[in-house]
Amino acid sequence: MTDLRTETVPLDDGSQLRLTVAEPDSAVRGGIVVLHESRGVTDSVRWLVHSLAMEGYLIVAPHLYHRDDADELPSDGTEDTEQQVRDQVNRLTGASVMADTDTAFGWLADRDISADRMGIVGFDLGGSVALVIAAQRTLGAAITVAGNHITEPLSDDLPSPLEAAPELTCPWLGLFGERSTDPSQEDVQKLRAAMASAENASDIHLYPEVDHRFDKDPDTAADAWQRTLNWFDAHLR
Repeated sequence: MTDLRTETVPLDDGSQLRLTVAEPDSAVRGGIVVLHESRGVTDSVRWLVHSLAMEGYLIVAPHLYHRDDADELPSDGTEDTEQQVRDQVNRLTGASVMADTDTAFGWLADRDISADRMGIVGFDLGGSVALVIAAQRTLGAAITVAGNHITEPLSDDLPSPLEAAPELTCPWLGLFGERSTDPSQEDVQKLRAAMASAENASDIHLYPEVDHRFDKDPDTAADAWQRTLNWFDAHLR
């Protein structure tokens, strides 16, 4: 039975990075870093960590809000809560994001996962970060699920996903809802055009009749899950 656990790793800035990790019961096929959504390490993120481990991957999800001692933010839909989420996202810096993801990759490397067998996947905020990371680190594969703020820099010291796209170091898959307003269809098409100049394979799949949270639709979620597995199976070898 694959179980989730939390490990803590000290960083050079004096903070303690929390990692949610899961190991497969079977032989390890590769390693994947899972980047959480804007609300932090939610049940959906934990489900993804567990489910990918069940498929034979060694999984690690860094808690990007750990410097504020935050793991999962409220989701009651009130304006105060939404503002709390925005404020938390705005406190991220490029330096902190890179330090945390590099630590997660190091955790995989310490367990004998080579760079070409490492992947990264994220939803929402995590999806956008995953694309930028895939342009700045050498990996085997990357997946962006409903990444937002495509044309905006993620922080003062990180490029926007659109700017990063031509520099991808690995095959990248993007999954988006056709009715999403962030990113808009215009932004997705800009991203598709930018990917055309990348040296690695890329693919964007648009789901009709669903919005940003297309994971709420069972049929769409099932298809997205299968495409995710197929992408990692094809490229993490």
